[in-house]
Amino acid sequence: MFRTYSMELAGRTLTAEIGRVAEQANGAVLLRYGETTVLVTATASEKPRDGIDFFPLSIDYEERLYSVGKIPGGFIKREGRPSEKAILTARCIDRPLRPLFPKDYRNDVAIVATVMSVDQDCSPEVVAMIGASLALNISDIPFTDPVSSVSIGYVDGELVVNPTAEQREKTRLTLTVSSKEDKVMMIEAGADEIPDALMMEAIHLAFDTNLEVVKFIQEITAKEGKEKAPYTEHVIPEDAYKLVTEYITDARMEEAVFAELKQDRDAKIKVITEEVLEQLTEALTEISEEDTDIAALVDEIIYKFEKMTVRRMILREHKRPDGRGIEEIRPLSAEVDVLPRVHGSALFSRGQTQALTVTTLGAISEGQRLDGLDANETGKRYIHHYNFPGFSVGEAKTSRGPGRREIGHGALGERALLPVIPSEEEFPYAIRLVSDILSSNGSTSQASICGSTLSLMAAGVPIKRPVAGISVGLVTGDTDDDFIEITDIQGVEDFFGDMDFKVAGTSEGITAIQMDMKIKGLTFEMIEQAFAQTGRAREYILNEVMLKAIAEPRKELSKYAPKIATMQIDVDKIAEVIGTRGKVIKKIIEETNCEIDTEDDGKIFIKGTDPADMQRAMDMINAIVSDPEPGKIYKGTITRLMTFGAFVEIAPGKEGLVHISKMANKRVAKVEDVVAPGDEVMVKLTEIDKQGRLNFSMKDALVQDETPDSEKSVLERY
Repeated sequence: MFRTYSMELAGRTLTAEIGRVAEQANGAVLLRYGETTVLVTATASEKPRDGIDFFPLSIDYEERLYSVGKIPGGFIKREGRPSEKAILTARCIDRPLRPLFPKDYRNDVAIVATVMSVDQDCSPEVVAMIGASLALNISDIPFTDPVSSVSIGYVDGELVVNPTAEQREKTRLTLTVSSKEDKVMMIEAGADEIPDALMMEAIHLAFDTNLEVVKFIQEITAKEGKEKAPYTEHVIPEDAYKLVTEYITDARMEEAVFAELKQDRDAKIKVITEEVLEQLTEALTEISEEDTDIAALVDEIIYKFEKMTVRRMILREHKRPDGRGIEEIRPLSAEVDVLPRVHGSALFSRGQTQALTVTTLGAISEGQRLDGLDANETGKRYIHHYNFPGFSVGEAKTSRGPGRREIGHGALGERALLPVIPSEEEFPYAIRLVSDILSSNGSTSQASICGSTLSLMAAGVPIKRPVAGISVGLVTGDTDDDFIEITDIQGVEDFFGDMDFKVAGTSEGITAIQMDMKIKGLTFEMIEQAFAQTGRAREYILNEVMLKAIAEPRKELSKYAPKIATMQIDVDKIAEVIGTRGKVIKKIIEETNCEIDTEDDGKIFIKGTDPADMQRAMDMINAIVSDPEPGKIYKGTITRLMTFGAFVEIAPGKEGLVHISKMANKRVAKVEDVVAPGDEVMVKLTEIDKQGRLNFSMKDALVQDETPDSEKSVLERY
């Protein structure tokens, strides 16, 4: 017999069903929100995985297309690899949960969220995040901190909890906040230049809402929770740790870790490691268990010692590994046009971190089509991709396509710049940015945002305002008020610190946030300080570096970029432009060497490289959609000859007769004496008869000296 628990959340009912399905999992819940239904399971291995020094947690967010009444496309007709949104959701589930597991837990844990039904007004992503926390808490897996997640929108000047589909279309803010009883665990946001104060207000609202759900989870856990299973603890032997650290000494470790360049630091640690192995292997073997891997033990001890040294020096002495001040940014540089022939390029460097971003412009039809669970998301014309090759960190490995991290960083960069991208009406192009990380030593995602802004401006994309990004790190002590935040964290500060708080924005406000952490939550004081520090850093980067490289978007596109013209025609005329089986539009494309896309609202995009060809394509379309007017002169093509005259086509599908008597001002004996198939001639429409047939005159067109409308240019810049 299954049990049901319910609560009201933002005007909709949240219902948890326990014991109905998936009883062999360590923990399982069928969670319903409105008519959205998600099954979340949590399963753990009985024993820890051998030979690892990390927690093997995996999150899968499974999108079942039957949940929205769709059959998958293609030949296979089943769901394939996870979509980008599914990967991003899995990352959002992971980030608030991972820090709450025991630090030395090494058992495999798999959380699977399967979306089974979708009510468009109740997003399944938030349901899956709540379900993951609930499944873990009622399981026997050693996880005891209830966490809730909620989405906040900003619609018509009001903050909205878990916005509906209609509200999501209009919102200026897409904020997801995960929190537990006392602290914030995760923040993920995309925003339309939202001020810091309003963002803090939204986070407070999310925290207060999450408290209600946390209590709901606690009530269910009290009734349904299993006894937590014991696990094999992983602890460094105290005598071994003391032996190694006393040999190295604090002074030597401080000298090793405090180096400006990553390579120098790594080289010093390598020397220390080799020396310890040479001098202490025998002693460590004597005090360790029989099957202990001494090399692995030494690596672990030195890693912990290095971590404690870096944290102590930053927190107590405000001394950073490369000697910078707490809010000091590493040396910056920015340049544009680093690659020839591409549509736009920029190289942005911050210390040893380098990001090269290239902009490519294309037709609207070259944008990305989306076929997911959200009915509002059918495609996008602005795309940002992020690549992190092995050579950027000195590793010899081949590229095997983007991983979850690359997809996440690409989405963050895309979200950060989306609010400043011009509308389709202002700039009728599909836009693809590719950020290649050439060297990495911390905060590459924010470097890619800065490089992307510069690349767009160099390409001539009229963005609303430039966007910069920066990250802030955190080192904490024993109490909530014992902490320090450091601006522009490098790799070692990220590895050994407690937080990576990334904020991107313009001079007017925040456009994106992503917060990763390794501790059990942030206080509001920490969040406010992070906003203040990132705001000051963004202002410096924009004014002192980026805008000095390029002050504003270029007025003209690259000569290598395609030109795109737009037309608006009557919706009823679309079928005439396309023609039967696309015959008419294919003919226009073939004759003008242009790409032509039509939309359901009558908008037509013409892409080409030669303005004359584009003009010709527009003339042909105008001729098709314009009703023939008696007395008007047209340019036409002779299509076939008859004994009594010739047929002339003034536009695809619009053909009429020039009688032999109307071909010249003198008597014509044979039609072929005057014209031949394929000839272009000027004709005047003299009559549309009762049957709708067109009658033309060549001789009447010759006596008039006027430029036909079809010769007049309507091309503008795009």
